[in-house]
Amino acid sequence: MNQDLSILHLILNAGVMVQGVLILLILLSVISWAVIFNKFRLYRRTRREAEAFSDTFWGGTDMDTLLAIIPKKYPNSSLPNIFKAGYREFSNLKRSANPSNPNKLMAGGDIDGIRRSLDAAFSREIEKLSRHLAFLATVGSTAPFIGLFGTVWGIVNAFQSIALTKNTALTSVAPGIAEALVATAFGLLAAIPAVVAYNTFTAKLKRIGSNMEQFSSEFLNILDRHMKS
Repeated sequence: MNQDLSILHLILNAGVMVQGVLILLILLSVISWAVIFNKFRLYRRTRREAEAFSDTFWGGTDMDTLLAIIPKKYPNSSLPNIFKAGYREFSNLKRSANPSNPNKLMAGGDIDGIRRSLDAAFSREIEKLSRHLAFLATVGSTAPFIGLFGTVWGIVNAFQSIALTKNTALTSVAPGIAEALVATAFGLLAAIPAVVAYNTFTAKLKRIGSNMEQFSSEFLNILDRHMKS
């Protein structure tokens, strides 16, 4: 007797527990892909805007002009946000300087305040860019075990059915075993893209963070020279 062992048939005829595991894995996979596409667009936009802003900054554009164009040209962009935090702190210190010498700031204590502003902005941007990466790591590490749980449960049910029917023919065992193994396959299908994406985005985040740290350091040196001049 021919048996339908197609994936769809096995899913639709699986036990309640195995179907629950499959639904959970499908849900995790859908959310993972949504995070992956979102992060891909975010990191690509962040890199592109950082390169454009760096070219404008190092091209000699006036800092006040740069600050003015950020809301329109670079809204909520990481590198411009770091510049904005540092330059605003510098401007506030300059406005509150000694009236007798408003262009002269005390480089010692004031530069530390600017450095803290840059560090705080850097931390905020890294936190924003790394948001939901932990979810990908969690899916990558747990989805195979969730699938394995569904597989074990399905195999137990298959052996219980064999014990009840006392039929050990391969044709009676195969559907239950195949149904159970589908859960493992779904677990791997959810986990593999999540792991690959997590490792890829982590590497990209490190490069972005390194570039932002380098910019912060060079920008701080520029402001320090302004304060001492």
